[in-house]
Amino acid sequence: MSVTTAELAPSEPIVPTTDTAAELRPARRWERLALVVLLLGTGVAYLWNITVNAMGNSFYAAAAWSGAQNWKALLFGSLDPGNFITVDKPPVSQWVMGLSGQIFGFSSASMLAPQAIMAVGAVALMYGAVTRVTLSRGAGLLAGLVLAVTPVVALMFRFNNPDAVMVLLMTAAAYCTVRALPRASLRWIVLAGVALGFAFLAKMLEGLMVLPALGLAYLIVAPTTLRNRLLHSLAALAALIVSSGWFVVLTILWPADSRPYLAGSKDNTFMDLVLGYNGFARYLGKNHMGGNAKNPLDLPQGYQIPEAVRQGGFGPGGFGNGPDRLFTGEIGFEISWLLPAALLAFVLILVARGRRPRTDLIRGAGLVFGLWLVIDGVLFAAMKSGMHAYYTLAIAPAIAGCFALGVHEIWRRRAEAFGRVGGAALIVAAGVWGFVLLQRNSEWQPWLHWTILAIAVLAAIGLLVLALPPTARWERVRGRATTVLLVAGVLAGLAASTAYAAATLPQSHTGGSPVVGPPRPKKAGPTDQFRKQLELLFGGHTDPDLVALLQTTHTRWSAAIDRSSPAASLELASRTPVLAIGGFTSADPVPTLPQFEDMVRDHEITYYLVPEVKLPDSWRVDSKPADPAAPAQSDPQQGIWRPAGNKQILDWVTSHYDRTQKFGDLAVYDLTVQPH
Repeated sequence: MSVTTAELAPSEPIVPTTDTAAELRPARRWERLALVVLLLGTGVAYLWNITVNAMGNSFYAAAAWSGAQNWKALLFGSLDPGNFITVDKPPVSQWVMGLSGQIFGFSSASMLAPQAIMAVGAVALMYGAVTRVTLSRGAGLLAGLVLAVTPVVALMFRFNNPDAVMVLLMTAAAYCTVRALPRASLRWIVLAGVALGFAFLAKMLEGLMVLPALGLAYLIVAPTTLRNRLLHSLAALAALIVSSGWFVVLTILWPADSRPYLAGSKDNTFMDLVLGYNGFARYLGKNHMGGNAKNPLDLPQGYQIPEAVRQGGFGPGGFGNGPDRLFTGEIGFEISWLLPAALLAFVLILVARGRRPRTDLIRGAGLVFGLWLVIDGVLFAAMKSGMHAYYTLAIAPAIAGCFALGVHEIWRRRAEAFGRVGGAALIVAAGVWGFVLLQRNSEWQPWLHWTILAIAVLAAIGLLVLALPPTARWERVRGRATTVLLVAGVLAGLAASTAYAAATLPQSHTGGSPVVGPPRPKKAGPTDQFRKQLELLFGGHTDPDLVALLQTTHTRWSAAIDRSSPAASLELASRTPVLAIGGFTSADPVPTLPQFEDMVRDHEITYYLVPEVKLPDSWRVDSKPADPAAPAQSDPQQGIWRPAGNKQILDWVTSHYDRTQKFGDLAVYDLTVQPH
């Protein structure tokens, strides 16, 4: 049985949900020009010198390269074109970057340019959503501008993590919901479900974090009966399930031995990855070093990482969470610039529209973005496992929408005390907090910090003075002064975020945890040498001689190495498939030792690579005092650390093959020779 729009048509009259029945008027010339400048400026700024980020995160870059080489690798998001294992996320982002590589040839530009173009799309969607509900193109332009000048947006829409496409799809879902609100449109709310389905295929449950906000806003505001609102919501949910579920079904129906292993899962199933490693396990702190992953810093018996090195960021440790998480550290720099102002704006919207009908459209849009911000913000604050600061990209559109809607309400009521006092509060929240964040990096452009603070404080004081009962003489200049102070204060509030985003764009960002802003000097300390070793061991060893060696191979995989990150770096350097043992954290149960032995016997792997690091004598911890009468012994293997996750494979290889070469701290075992 099919359900049509007519069957679910509202049974009560649809009334306009704005102040009047006015439609959005045609854009004026300056408004059209401003939109062109905003979108073109975003595109130019984000695309300019984008290759400074090289391969960005090599983990995802390797999957993009694999997808550019092999269609099955593209479909499943394989880390290698030999299709042994996937990355630990769904493949939507890899589809975009891999297809770009298929069309234009794989390179840094072909991989990263689509991400920057997505930023233009997200800005356009923000403009469209806010413009439609406010009937103000100025408010829409402000929403798009706020999104474009958010530092984490400037960082991640020039990077190759899946977050960019996920947030674009979340923003598209919010836009579709806003389009559905005025007339309870089944078509638009179903399209919102489709967008969220593909957001799920970009980064699983994080892509659905906006779902409660969109669903509640539609159930509260849509101008139709509760029955129809519920039916429409069920139709949108069905669209979400279909648009995401087809890939889940594909992984079930496709023979497991004919597709890559789904990295991060315990049993090679997609839903285990969704609910486990990338779901509740991550949220509750049950994965990575605290859960099913193997600790890469387990040292040989008799050795221990010194306390000074542990305090420098290595070894077991927790990650802070709580209400202040979004305002402190790197997270604060990436997302919190307008966060206090956006939360205040949400409150002001609810107060300003408090007496409006249930179907009020501006309040409805405020619920879309405000609930998005509050719900996702609380989830991030309560998340128990370590979170990368860039995860907060997921609330950047919510902050932009709330702030723009709040400014619109203040502007609309600027002739009243509510508008002036509310405007002063918004300006203080944005400008003073921007000053606080800039002061945390006080050596960078100190003149800017104080200029923003001075303008924000003066504008706020001026607006508060203007809110006092006027005299006849004072009334003459009151209107113009209010306009000037509001504009100056809002621009000051945006200035700090804009400056930090501008400082972010030209910097080179690579690795798994990129940061925003200008370069920050690294503090020297006892961890430096060990940190550099870890970057090579776990981020990828690309010695030119080793790369040349891999390029001479002709097997299905040129080499095998523990963990996906070093395998990915070697793939990108040599452009040969490298088998990642154990996936990203070494916790994936593939390959088993019998499987690895079969691969070696079938001549599918040429080399086995393992780190061999000589630990400092100062790290040695003797369980009992040495016997001074005992003769001194010299063991060449004493203090050699082999941080391999799969000890069975390591022991089998080292007992059957001899080390043939060593490049830095990376030992090479030739698996094509006759074993012992």
